[in-house]
Amino acid sequence: KVKEVLTDGRRIITFRNGTKKEISADKRMTTISFFNGDVKKIMPDQRVIYHYADAQTTYTAYPDGLEVLQFPNNQIEKHYPDGTQEILFPDHTVKCLYSDGFKETFFPDGTVVKVEKNGDKIVVFSNGQKEVHTAQFKRREYPDGTVKTVYCNGRQETKYSTGRVRIKDEEGNIILDK
Repeated sequence: KVKEVLTDGRRIITFRNGTKKEISADKRMTTISFFNGDVKKIMPDQRVIYHYADAQTTYTAYPDGLEVLQFPNNQIEKHYPDGTQEILFPDHTVKCLYSDGFKETFFPDGTVVKVEKNGDKIVVFSNGQKEVHTAQFKRREYPDGTVKTVYCNGRQETKYSTGRVRIKDEEGNIILDK
């Protein structure tokens, strides 16, 4: 390896494989330029920023444990010390994955999808409608109070806000309408 000390106080170490390590004059910042084009920076605030040249992806590790990945398509992933992950997609959709298995997705149109650890899903639409999906049924709730439920055996039940109830069997035949 070759060590240089520049007139401004910076130190540059060049390794045989082409990797270069540059240390600032105050020794608070280090930049390592690897032979494959990757660059690692250790900042004065102790952030570590690593840029992967081939993947055009940047990884930043913060002293508090937060890790952030930035991809070339503008997707950003944040990994928090508690195990929570937040993914920001280029279309402004945000997906949150919690360490307990709960998931939430926020879409740009205002729709929110929540998925429980057991797989139950709740979809809240921006128009006020809500869907609940479980292993036993799928139910849609309308702002006017109407509730339509389809059970896993195919039976359908509609309860209207007026009090009317309509039930269809698995073949779609009406078995109750009152």
